[in-house]
Amino acid sequence: MSRTVAGMGYALIGGTLSFAGGVVLQHILIRVQRRLRMTQVQKSYGIGIDSHIKSSTPTMGGIAFVVTALIALGAQFDAEAFLFWGLPIACAVVGFTDDWLKSSTRSSEGLTSLRKLTAQTLVAFFWVTWASLQKGLVLWPGLECAFGLTFPVTLLAAVGTMNAVNVTDGLDGLAGGAFMISLSVLGYLLRGTDFLSAAFAVLVGAAASFLLYNVRPARIFMGDTGSHFLGGALVALCVHGGAVGALIPAGFLFGIELFSSAIQIIAIRKFNRKIFKFAPLHHHFQRLGWDETTVTSRFLIIHATGAAFLAALGVQILGLR
Repeated sequence: MSRTVAGMGYALIGGTLSFAGGVVLQHILIRVQRRLRMTQVQKSYGIGIDSHIKSSTPTMGGIAFVVTALIALGAQFDAEAFLFWGLPIACAVVGFTDDWLKSSTRSSEGLTSLRKLTAQTLVAFFWVTWASLQKGLVLWPGLECAFGLTFPVTLLAAVGTMNAVNVTDGLDGLAGGAFMISLSVLGYLLRGTDFLSAAFAVLVGAAASFLLYNVRPARIFMGDTGSHFLGGALVALCVHGGAVGALIPAGFLFGIELFSSAIQIIAIRKFNRKIFKFAPLHHHFQRLGWDETTVTSRFLIIHATGAAFLAALGVQILGLR
């Protein structure tokens, strides 16, 4: 059996088991949290945003992502697997801490912004250092860059991606659906190996099984546990695929959402005015009267279009593939 055929077999088995296991795990999480009445107080964003309904919905669906990753790690317990899954799992721990504080205190506030950012930076710093020693850091295929550039760029990308996926996770099916599109883009751009193909398949299965329960009306949310995990997974894929810059097309929508929040914060603090009715951007359109399903579907279309355009541009100009 050739290496390529073997890799396809591993991917098929890994993806199937990940999807089936994820369906079961999400179902268990929903039942357990409902039985224990574990819900999370939602922030009130204003008219048109049904926070009263979402407050009764179980969260921390991202725990299933972590369990799936641990099983995948146990199936191939070597240095490469430990490095790859180490980042999304460590990111998920930061998110879980925030989720647990919100749930245990019956509050919409968990870790303070400074503490969360500090934890995210520490996790990213140690992992990027580890990755630079074990695999090396490559911004673009064939592009030689000094460590003084690749390290801070990758570190910033890791912290930024965690927060970008986190702020995008505000509507049923939005972050999970966008993540699936991002995986498709990275599957096209990155240079595949047997390990990377299997990792892709596991992530596709986990995300797809979650979306079965998260499309509107959501039966469970991924929480910060899930959004941090998915952000870390995107970074790990790009680092292992030898193209950190592939995060730009893959994170198209996530970047827009994060940028809208940053603009809003700066405008309020520096100029005492708002640019958007509410930030991140998806809530702005809800305040304009758009239905949640409409916002989600249109944002996913925009993400797919923008990511595909940037990916094609990267292939043509920068030789990403």
